[in-house]
Amino acid sequence: MSAPLSRMTPQQSAAWLALIGTAELLPAALDAQLQRDSSMTHYEFILLSVLQRQGALRLSDLASATNATLPRTSKVVSRLQQRGLIEREESTKDRRSVLLALTKEGRRQLVLATPGHFDMAHRLVLDRLTDEQLENLADALGPVVEALDPQRRFGPF
Repeated sequence: MSAPLSRMTPQQSAAWLALIGTAELLPAALDAQLQRDSSMTHYEFILLSVLQRQGALRLSDLASATNATLPRTSKVVSRLQQRGLIEREESTKDRRSVLLALTKEGRRQLVLATPGHFDMAHRLVLDRLTDEQLENLADALGPVVEALDPQRRFGPF
């Protein structure tokens, strides 16, 4: 005897499709804006933001904090280093470790990119929801993020 298939109620289906649609469409829209206005990808913006917020990090910690693989992070870090936005420095705590840090130019580029990025976040999401809807969204997605990232490696949620 086979197990019955799990079904969705109409309410669950509507919520699921809205979440999936947002998860698929929003990153591409943010990426396009950042590339057009600041010559950086959304992932590069996130990576620079993490270094700004947390300070110098090892590559593996940076990959974890940005929810990316080591190869992807390494490739992007190399590209950002060539552009003078990130520098590698020797760790004072562990001479075998190399830390990645923002350069002055990296901070400057991040500061210049942030207003346009925030404007896009407002235009696409934040300004389309009431204060109550924003609170409900945060409350609703908090447990989902916690289930996806129980060690809270990604972001300050």
